[in-house]
Amino acid sequence: MPQPTFLRPEQLSTRFQALDLFLRQHEHLWKPRPFTALHLPWESQHPELAQWLRTRTLDDAEAAQQHPERLPAPAPFPQLAHEAVQLSALGELPRSELHAPGHRLDVHVPGRKWQQIEAFGSHLSFGQPAQHWLDWCAGKGHLGRRLLQPGQHLTCLEYDPALVTAGQTLSDHHRLAAQHVQQDVLASGSADHLHPDSSVVALHACGDLHVHLLQLASVQGCRQIAVAPCCYNRIQAPQYQPLSLAAQASPLHLSLDDLGLPLSETVTSGARARRQRDRSMARRLGFDLLQRQQRQTDDYLPTPSLPTAWLEKSFETYCRDLAALRDVPLTGNPDWTALQAAGWQRLAEVRNLEALRNLFRRPLELWLVLDRALFLQEQGYDVRLGIFCDYPLTPRNLLLLGERK
Repeated sequence: MPQPTFLRPEQLSTRFQALDLFLRQHEHLWKPRPFTALHLPWESQHPELAQWLRTRTLDDAEAAQQHPERLPAPAPFPQLAHEAVQLSALGELPRSELHAPGHRLDVHVPGRKWQQIEAFGSHLSFGQPAQHWLDWCAGKGHLGRRLLQPGQHLTCLEYDPALVTAGQTLSDHHRLAAQHVQQDVLASGSADHLHPDSSVVALHACGDLHVHLLQLASVQGCRQIAVAPCCYNRIQAPQYQPLSLAAQASPLHLSLDDLGLPLSETVTSGARARRQRDRSMARRLGFDLLQRQQRQTDDYLPTPSLPTAWLEKSFETYCRDLAALRDVPLTGNPDWTALQAAGWQRLAEVRNLEALRNLFRRPLELWLVLDRALFLQEQGYDVRLGIFCDYPLTPRNLLLLGERK
């Protein structure tokens, strides 16, 4: 089987339309969330697959988390997995030689973050050398400093004043031509920092932050844009607002829950964090069964984020306190032991049922990033899309490169 390649400008629309059709045809499989529903609509259509998934253990689900497409599940799972893999296939963008880093430039940067910066920087293969880097949502500006070469300038935009101060101190220490600016990038003043000679970079700017960048940078005529998107669900609108004409013409409508699907991997979580996450989810699911009994309803009741200290409470106390928080009166004598066990059982079922939904994680993410790519293309950019690092370093490894024609 040939190695997948990155997408060139003439391939963007074709891939988008194929993904759009795939996602629309199978909406009924990936939109319902096992966490909030005791029974999923597709289970009656595919009872053998549903039964196979429901009888698997929590450990089975964890083992399949990163590669659900490899599960030997009953039909239609293998066919869907094959199509999802084919449509999501994407190769590495061309590498460009990245100059050696300055002495001790990586100090104060966590190892994984530095590796991501190195990978991102080594795939910025533009036709013309950059003159002025602009690091969007820069934090302390580690990315911008790594890209900066003699004769170039750097501007770092960051909302947090403490990070701005720390970043300027680091840039001054390394004697770099860098200016760190305190700026809410969603505010109107952010456009003042974007110019036709700007080469704008954003590594894992969330939701509206990177979308606003693409819109502003294209209006201001920035010569080069490099964005690795993240957190597609962190938007202010109640549902997704398509950017490109192709996405606007699609009947596919995406809720905030839908936009969270690509972010459901746990690649970078440690064992302790995973245990804590499992315990929290099992308790929520146990409480969900309780509130359905008490309220005499089959509806899911959303619960707020809770401090980790809540996990130190007994299960009964946890449920009573959460019931009080959500104004659910408790009557009778709930069987707390049975409810707690049922919560863990339901967690295993939920995680395994999610394997089907997870087949659509990458297709949906690629659909979203192609919407951004097609938007830039409509604004007059040559656009390429590919990966900039291996999946274990970060699941958000898609890189969008745009250069003014």
